[in-house]
This record gives sequence, structure tokens and C-alpha cells, in this order.
Amino acid sequence: MNIQVFGTKKSFDTKKAQRYFKERRVKFQLIDLKEKGMSKGELESVCRAVGGIDKLVDPKAKDADLVALLAYLSPDQKFDKVLENQHVVAEPVVRNGKQATVGYAPDVWGSWE
Repeated sequence: MNIQVFGTKKSFDTKKAQRYFKERRVKFQLIDLKEKGMSKGELESVCRAVGGIDKLVDPKAKDADLVALLAYLSPDQKFDKVLENQHVVAEPVVRNGKQATVGYAPDVWGSWE
């Protein structure tokens, strides 16, 4: 398994995801979205795995104006906006190869082991 956890250090769900993998002694890589973010290819892969860009956007994100704007954009425009503004992505995004989840999903992660 090659687990990647995308999130921020202050996110409680990201911390819970890290704890989940540490308790099971599963190696993972934490990528801080504030420092690095996802590449275009990573974001495309996650979108395919979770069922589209709309599943990645956190409706309760602090940037409510951007979240509202995303509702009116085409899928390609949404993708570009989210790629530029990854602070509206729901956390954590956990990726294992071509599989991915958004949010805290230990039931799905358990099936990966």
C-alpha cells in the first residue's frame, strides 16, 4: 500500500486519519495542502476515484464565496478553480493508488489492507 493523506495540520479529521494509520502500523505520507497541495494529475486521479470534483468541495469551507461560485461553473472550470484554491477541498483526502476517499472513512480504509 502507498497511502497518501492530503490535509492540513489543524484539521481534526486529518489528525484522526493519521492516528488511524499509525495505530495499524500502516506507513503513510502526509501532504499538507497549505504547503504543497495536490498536483494536477493527483487531483484528476482523486476526482475519478471519488466520483467527480463536486465530491471534493467542502460546502462548509471558510471561503463561502468561492464555494458559491463553483456551483455555477462548468466541470472543467470547477476543476481549474479547485486546483488553484485547494483550501476548499474537504479534508482529509486519502489516496491509495487509484483508490481515494474524501473525509474520515475508516470503513473504506480497512478494506484496503
